Amino acid sequence: MIYIIIIAIILIICILPACVVQINEYERGVLFTRGKFKKVLNPGWSLIIPIIQSYKKVDIRTTADDVPAQDAITKDNVTVKINAVLYYKIFDASKAILEVQNYYYATGQLAQTTMRNAVGSVTLDELLGEREKISEQICKVIDELTDPWGIKVENVELKDISLPDEMQRVIAKVAEAEREKAAVITKAAGEVEASKNLALAAENMYKTPGALHLRTLSTINDVSSDQSNTIIFAIPIEVLRAFEGTDVSSLVKAVKKSKEEEHNEK
Repeated sequence: MIYIIIIAIILIICILPACVVQINEYERGVLFTRGKFKKVLNPGWSLIIPIIQSYKKVDIRTTADDVPAQDAITKDNVTVKINAVLYYKIFDASKAILEVQNYYYATGQLAQTTMRNAVGSVTLDELLGEREKISEQICKVIDELTDPWGIKVENVELKDISLPDEMQRVIAKVAEAEREKAAVITKAAGEVEASKNLALAAENMYKTPGALHLRTLSTINDVSSDQSNTIIFAIPIEVLRAFEGTDVSSLVKAVKKSKEEEHNEK
């Protein structure tokens, strides 16, 4: 009798670990009885019958799946290499096990094909300028297709878009041309503004007596600060008008005669 009790205790000790399963808080267990789906095991300890029952654990935390780089052709026939990150989580553990053979592999393959189709429906400019919009479209399509598998796609982020070297040079030339265009437009606008200001300044000088003389003296003063400069003095037209109707040669002789008289007196 004692031997029977000892054997029973040994069997219980050996079998008990196989009967008790632990499901963590971030997991769910899918229980099968004789190969048929029984129920979903919640977090905690659960008893199962060895041989007759079996279970599979499913992680329900958010999974970040790196979608490998894919060669795709845009709508305007430009070849690009693009990769992305897919964020999803399982909301129904039973569907993830029963409806698809390998939900992790199936979700990754679906993300790759959907990403190529999305890139093929837009042009290169749209792909580069509207990445968030395209990411939302890819996320929506994948979420609808994986819903029967018990999977919720939370987000899709396009990581990198690689262009051929030839296309990169073309884009650089376009950007350079745009900058040159903006520079020419800005310079032309400055010339228009400067011409308006010059016309206004000329009008003010014309209306104000002596303004041109003051401006001339100011310009000469600025130039004379450097001794290496040679100054060519331009006589304003107003000064020449002062000699209108005057015999210049007689004026010069009179000036010389007055200087000689002053010298003789000395």
